[in-house]
Amino acid sequence: MSTDHNISQSNTQSAMAGRSRVVILGAGESGIGAAKLAQLKGFDVFVSDYGVITDKYKAALEKLSIPFESEKHTEELILNANEVIKSPGIPSTAPIIKKLVEKGISVVSEIEFAKRYTNAKVICITGSNGKSTTSLLTYHILKNAGLNVGLAGNIGQSFAAQVATEDFEYYVLEISSFMLDDMFRFRADIAVLLNITPDHLDRYDYKLENYAASKMRIIQNQTQNDVFIYCADDEESIKALMHIKPLAKTYAFSIVKEVETGAYLKAETIHILTEPNKELTMSISDLALQGKHNIYNSMASGIVAKVLELRNDTIRESMGNFKNIEHRLEHVAKISGIDFINDSKATNVNSTWYALESMTTDVVLIMGGVDKGNDYSMLKDLVKSKVKAIVCLGKDNKRIHDAFEDDVDVIVNTFSAEEAAQIAFHLAKRGDAVLLSPACASFDLFKSYEDRGNQFKAAVREL
Repeated sequence: MSTDHNISQSNTQSAMAGRSRVVILGAGESGIGAAKLAQLKGFDVFVSDYGVITDKYKAALEKLSIPFESEKHTEELILNANEVIKSPGIPSTAPIIKKLVEKGISVVSEIEFAKRYTNAKVICITGSNGKSTTSLLTYHILKNAGLNVGLAGNIGQSFAAQVATEDFEYYVLEISSFMLDDMFRFRADIAVLLNITPDHLDRYDYKLENYAASKMRIIQNQTQNDVFIYCADDEESIKALMHIKPLAKTYAFSIVKEVETGAYLKAETIHILTEPNKELTMSISDLALQGKHNIYNSMASGIVAKVLELRNDTIRESMGNFKNIEHRLEHVAKISGIDFINDSKATNVNSTWYALESMTTDVVLIMGGVDKGNDYSMLKDLVKSKVKAIVCLGKDNKRIHDAFEDDVDVIVNTFSAEEAAQIAFHLAKRGDAVLLSPACASFDLFKSYEDRGNQFKAAVREL
């Protein structure tokens, strides 16, 4: 079925039926899910992607007889929409978005659109770092407790697609700042803010306060019947909360001080209490996820579970047997006594800081890619104390050389995962770790951070 045929058919049907027209910009996971749900709800649907639509998603649209276009945005087919659902990857500065806003056409995220059609409770998790791990851990705990729960947002299957086809009573949603920017009436039943550290600043005029304001949208529209969970040790979160007072019931988590309600660390034991005399305690040595950053992630998930009144035994068991996601401090192999670790999901400096902080051996660090305005200064102390060599993996590595040339003896440029793995292997010795933790986006040499991680793992297995 040709694209042009689909388009003309759509316009004729729309004119005949007089149906409300929804245009979806971006034909990735969220876009296809939104198209499914919009069609189910009786809208006249059109999908437009300025890039190439993959065969998988083309086939999904053709199966549903939803008209679409690829590698272009035809204005007369978009600017006649009643509402537009846009991919989080499309910036508000894109010409087509500016024209839609000028015309007063509503532009929302897939999350905002899908939430209108479900009464499920939503647990929304955001933060610069740890949100995927915390979302998966929270989902794991809830599912183990027997709750009818879905997982969506920035992870897994589209939220809209699940609202169209499933009947979950709860959703755990991983929410990025880009999604939050296009959410207006959406309300989280439980909102979790893990941390705010510099990331994606190219989308926020290189101002941390703009990015922080975006993250704080997680609590917009919350009432006193809702819950907000945040990190009391995170400087930028505390700063943002001085200007925005949550209406929701708040719980803090900290590893440096005791909190009245929430979670804290004392003598290697996590204490979680959401009500007086209803405390959960767990030794950090029993947590499946190790490292300081994962204590925070486990605390946040544990508070969610306690707020939902799940049994302590279930929470403990789930926090003890959880397996972390691919590409996040994932152990690949031990070769000649050298550990190879894939942390390709570390696409910002703070994620790489967490990865280095958790290392207990000397490290050969593979980093680089598309620099999003990174400030590498926060890594300097850890690089000095733990990193013996840096292998750059990217097209332009000048800023990495400038940042670390005084801190390590060896900095090498490579242009493929295979080359990076081979050189890192030669630079490491028995007892060392080779850590892929790029601190940068992947799009200069790879399709995605997953592609980067998979190519690295394949290269390690060929050593």
